[in-house]
Amino acid sequence: MFMETFKAGEADRRLVPAGYPKLRMLLAKVTAVALVTALIAVYTMAVLGSSLPVHQLGPPALAVFSAGLAYGGIGLRLGSLVRGELEGFFLVIMLSLVDTGLQNPVLNVADLTGLRALPLYGACQSALAAAFTSVTPWSYGLLSLAWSAATSALALLAFHVRTRPHCRIDTDALAQTPHP
Repeated sequence: MFMETFKAGEADRRLVPAGYPKLRMLLAKVTAVALVTALIAVYTMAVLGSSLPVHQLGPPALAVFSAGLAYGGIGLRLGSLVRGELEGFFLVIMLSLVDTGLQNPVLNVADLTGLRALPLYGACQSALAAAFTSVTPWSYGLLSLAWSAATSALALLAFHVRTRPHCRIDTDALAQTPHP
């Protein structure tokens, strides 16, 4: 989503002053994230279900879906904020490496403070609890959905700021000017 948003940024900045509604443009991007994420979640659960005995399909599917939505929202936000591809790729890669590295149950021997504030925390906890217990951890899945809502809202704000016109046109003076 970062690349899609970044590459479409110039066209977006032209379409908005031409009268195309910002909200529709962002809703189209968020809908695309949701559809692609849903397809990936279905595919992941099909592969997982065919290779491992999965007793609870709902929480892992929600975990994959909500993690995709959270990172899709982050991609939307970064695509509207950064000035270059290199900076955006660096931020996306570093964020995902730090996030997944700290969430790794093998490497994370100590309960780090602030771990709950990371995007993948809810998705990881939901998937791990569903895989190793009979408990259905819906609250962790909802935490990841909250992350995706927050990143999408921040993407809307960044998109709004990035596509606002930089110069104001005085419509009163324009109306009084005689046209040939």
